[in-house]
Amino acid sequence: MTDLGGHGVVFLETGRSVLENGDSERNPSLILAAKRTKRIDPLHHFKHYKGGWNISNRNYFSSVGFTAAPLFLISAFWFLGFGMYLLIICFRHCCSQRQHYVYEKKSNALSLSFLVLFTTATIVGCVVLYTGQGKFHSSTTSTLEYIVKHKNSTVQNLKNVSNYLSTAKQLGVDQYFMPSNVQANIDNIQIKINASTTFLEEKKDSNPDRIQHVLDSVQLALIIIAAVMLLLSLTGFFCSVVNLQLLVYILATIAWILVAGTFILCGVFLLLHKPKAIIRTVSSLHSSVAADTCVAMNEWVQHPTARTALDDILPCVDNATAQETLAQSKDVTFQLVNVVNNFITNVSNKNLPTQAKLEPSVSYNQTGPLVPVLCNPYQPNKTRRVCEAGEVDFNNAAQEWNKYICEVSADGICTTPGRLTPKHYNQMSTAANVSSALYHHGPFLVDLQDCSFVRRIFTDIIKDHCPGLRRYSEWICIGLTMVSSAVLLSSIIWISYTRLKRGKEYIRQYADMPSQDSLQLQKGMKK
Repeated sequence: MTDLGGHGVVFLETGRSVLENGDSERNPSLILAAKRTKRIDPLHHFKHYKGGWNISNRNYFSSVGFTAAPLFLISAFWFLGFGMYLLIICFRHCCSQRQHYVYEKKSNALSLSFLVLFTTATIVGCVVLYTGQGKFHSSTTSTLEYIVKHKNSTVQNLKNVSNYLSTAKQLGVDQYFMPSNVQANIDNIQIKINASTTFLEEKKDSNPDRIQHVLDSVQLALIIIAAVMLLLSLTGFFCSVVNLQLLVYILATIAWILVAGTFILCGVFLLLHKPKAIIRTVSSLHSSVAADTCVAMNEWVQHPTARTALDDILPCVDNATAQETLAQSKDVTFQLVNVVNNFITNVSNKNLPTQAKLEPSVSYNQTGPLVPVLCNPYQPNKTRRVCEAGEVDFNNAAQEWNKYICEVSADGICTTPGRLTPKHYNQMSTAANVSSALYHHGPFLVDLQDCSFVRRIFTDIIKDHCPGLRRYSEWICIGLTMVSSAVLLSSIIWISYTRLKRGKEYIRQYADMPSQDSLQLQKGMKK
């Protein structure tokens, strides 16, 4: 557990936010997508994984990957079976004194038809694979960017609130400043805000960078697979048609290895939700993890303040810190408006006799219409307050006060009608601007308090991004399956068709040879 010394964001393991004290008892850790992720875990003695969705847990990924075991078995059977087939052909070619060939027109035509069919299927599969990986990468990247964008926005808004509070502490109008206890409270809350901001800023780029690196690597691997398999299929087709037997065997050997590797990769992408006697549902690892994530997000939306592994992606700010920050921002706004209004009421709007010997800060020959006070958006109990007639709000305060500025002499005395010196006007405008900024950050702080900003982000992802993630990952699965199966069958047809072509050549030679030689050749053709 990492708690930052009790300040701001508190995380379990790699980044779980927790609520302080009693809140954690009311909101215990929530296991997300528990039913969906109940799979056999080979790293835990083949027992069922019960940790729920958690991208930081290797047991989660091992349980997901284990469900692709059937495809790994297919890869193993293919590797061993076709490898034995190639060895037998090689043995017969090297050790047999005579090569045995057979040729039938129907077999030749059928083999050629299958060769064209499987080559076409490979081309289509490569196109589907390439298109699917591009759209999947684009969809996952946009989802990741969406999360990072809002995480960065949260960090920046926290920084802004901290900066506004720091500025407010230094502000005053003439001799009027905020009470010392309010300034002390600002110091205390800034420590917590800065601790939260620093931690979030340090952690916000680690997971996204790691995920993006994986996505880029997967994209590159899929592009290479699509290109290599397409080239292999077309080359094998050409060599088979022109009867380049040696090259066909070389390409078949390469295909033997690549198809095994592609089936293994299919095992990384394709997995079964729940293995049963009859396989009913197949989806991709990306689709499953993406679907697990979408289910986890949906469950978190129903329990937004619970501790979950989703805090690794987008953590909530500590509830107590968010509440205290919101309370202090309201109090500072209220006190800062009072500072401005106290100066307006007690100094600028006072009609003091010119002969009175007062301090220049109190009497500076202010005359003319009275300056309107600034509308305070909060009552003393920090509930909302409605502006009264004659008050100016944050939007037009500076513009209205500008009408009451007087020209001043070297010692700061008004020489023309007006109730505000340029210095007073600047101080009041700055205070109003800072108060306005803190006031308008109120909704953001409310969102932090109940973590509704995370709930809103996850809801948007479920609605706008999850369908695309599922759809495009299925394209990848279809493309990989088509390419693997088509090249697998093509490699068998390459050898078969080449041997048929060789048999046809022997028949031609047989027709042109003398009877004695043709008899020997005929014996060699028989099986």
